[in-house]
Amino acid sequence: MNPAVCKRVLLLALLAGTAPLWAASEPLDSARDLEQSERSYRDAIRAIETSHGAYGADLPEQILSLGHTLQNQGRHREAVELFKRGVHLSRINDGLYSPQQLPLLQGQIASHIALGQYADADERQHYMYRVQVRSMEQGELRAQALMQQARWQYNAYHLGLGAAGFTRLMSMWDLYRLALNDIIDREGQESPLLLPPLTGMLQAQYLIADYKPEEDYGEADDLGTRQQMSRFNAYRAQSYDKGSAVILAMYGIEQKQEQQTAQAEEDKGLASANALVMLGDWRLWHEEREDALQAYREAMAELVDRDDAQLHIDRLFGQPVMLPNLDGVRALPEVDNHEVGDILLEFGVTARGRVVDLDWIDDNEVVNRARANRIMRQLRKTRFRPRFEAGEPVDTEKIVRAYEVN
Repeated sequence: MNPAVCKRVLLLALLAGTAPLWAASEPLDSARDLEQSERSYRDAIRAIETSHGAYGADLPEQILSLGHTLQNQGRHREAVELFKRGVHLSRINDGLYSPQQLPLLQGQIASHIALGQYADADERQHYMYRVQVRSMEQGELRAQALMQQARWQYNAYHLGLGAAGFTRLMSMWDLYRLALNDIIDREGQESPLLLPPLTGMLQAQYLIADYKPEEDYGEADDLGTRQQMSRFNAYRAQSYDKGSAVILAMYGIEQKQEQQTAQAEEDKGLASANALVMLGDWRLWHEEREDALQAYREAMAELVDRDDAQLHIDRLFGQPVMLPNLDGVRALPEVDNHEVGDILLEFGVTARGRVVDLDWIDDNEVVNRARANRIMRQLRKTRFRPRFEAGEPVDTEKIVRAYEVN
């Protein structure tokens, strides 16, 4: 498989929570071992069919193992059909929404992704969600399943699959919220297990706040789309308050954990300061500058009693930081190594977080100029957390950053 394609497929599979077996960290078996395993599983399937017929209750287990073997050989088209048969047999033997289907569905989704059949993977993912919610009782596994489905909605949104993009974002938020409620019911409102769904909810709010469905769908003629747009606009109108509430909940959890941990002195203020910086970033990204500065100063105050306070303040405020500063929603594909970036840009960031004096300093003729110009336009619109000196935001000149274009 082409390395670039392999990387993309693996990324999508991991986001879906269905990483293919050929992406495992352990070395794969040799070709000879895989061929032997395939023969063994096929023999076992034939033996069950001979003894118990084409719908033998033990067939799905053997089909699952054979499907994994085919995946390890890169034979994903065959694996898809095999997993499809296994799901059908499981429905017959164990019921329409039996949990025994889940590993077979996960295998089917992984092979659809490996083949680039994202719409088919999306359909199977939707069906798997129905199975999960009907077969799983409230608990850790159900919460994990809800978060996996939320990650898939994020993934499908970026791929532009099927439904209107804004409906994916609403589903992403709703699924993370359901997972959050499941965990609260089991663990209480101060459990650190709440941090992953809260982080996902914050990702969703950044995307919801930034998305304008009217630009993509205009005056939609379809009644269903108009109703969904109206619902999404209500989500978007509440986005600032909801995002703020999510971050404050994260802050409360981090603060409580710092109070309870045995290593409180060593970790004192770090996590809660990071959460306050996230709050400041959220506010600044929404043009609420004075409220943002208040959150940043509170973050510094969390650190002031530490012996290494200045080290951590410099880490957070020693240079401008592009917003949003959150995995999964960053505005531009920045790279750390200037030598591997497609374009090298120089610019300044004002004390208000605005980009000025933007210049392309390595006029690379190989780079697609239209795409490079698009990055530069995006950078001019992007807000930055400014650099701070003595607790105050200041201008920064001649920042050099590399970005990926292709």
